[in-house]
Amino acid sequence: MAYVIISDMCKRAGDCADICPTESIHMVEGDAEWPKYYINPDTCIECGACQAECPNDAIVDPDEAKKNYPADMEKNAKFFTDGPGKDLI
Repeated sequence: MAYVIISDMCKRAGDCADICPTESIHMVEGDAEWPKYYINPDTCIECGACQAECPNDAIVDPDEAKKNYPADMEKNAKFFTDGPGKDLI
């Protein structure tokens, strides 16, 4: 599993993407269906750097995501399987 960005809390600051050592955090400009950043669950190494860097506390660890934010967890995964992130893999 990977860290998850909570859509309602993400303000697209981009600090998380800048700090990610595996370049696992992506977004697309101007896509209303996919308006926030998403973390690639296949490349995230769960280092926590993104969570520490996020100024909006919008990133949660996999356990918290599974327990409290299952819809965000699912949308994050779909970004890379059915959404624009599939072209990034």
